[in-house]
Amino acid sequence: MKVYEPVNLAMPLAKELGERIMEKGKLPDGEEVREILKGFGLEESCLDRGIGVYRSRNVVALVFVKGEALVVDAISSSGELSDAMEVIAYRDRQLNTFIVEILPANDIEYEGNVGIEPIIIDAEKLELESSPVLGYFEEDDEGVFLVIDRETYGRWKESGNTDTCPVCGGELAWKGERAYCQDCGYGVEVKG
Repeated sequence: MKVYEPVNLAMPLAKELGERIMEKGKLPDGEEVREILKGFGLEESCLDRGIGVYRSRNVVALVFVKGEALVVDAISSSGELSDAMEVIAYRDRQLNTFIVEILPANDIEYEGNVGIEPIIIDAEKLELESSPVLGYFEEDDEGVFLVIDRETYGRWKESGNTDTCPVCGGELAWKGERAYCQDCGYGVEVKG
């Protein structure tokens, strides 16, 4: 997995948080988030009074765990805030759901929701009620690609949004199992 920018951390993190919620029926705690971030190659820099700071060469992550909410701010290690992302996971008691969403610091650069839709999980059945398009990033000779599995692609195709880039909301051009976005430069690849 490649983490060059905050979005490269935010999308796989949101996916992992959603999977853990569906598996355990609760929000991940600070220790679980620590495991996830370390698994993504980030190093723990500070852990004090409910705040965790993790960093890689290109991204800094600030983790806040508060009751029924979990917030992870992903910021470029250059300090540039315009490409920062915030991953928020919480329990909505009114709707009886868990929600995981990715909010960009700069809405102007993003035409739609990062990941097409937020993750919405029924709190009783622990089933996905939305069609998010999330995965992890890999790089090859043709560029950096958001890698998604066939199940995710199937849900995405059913929603009718496969021409919309899940990273920036721009327009995708498909060539076989890969799509390319002229707006953000990322591609999407279906694997598995």
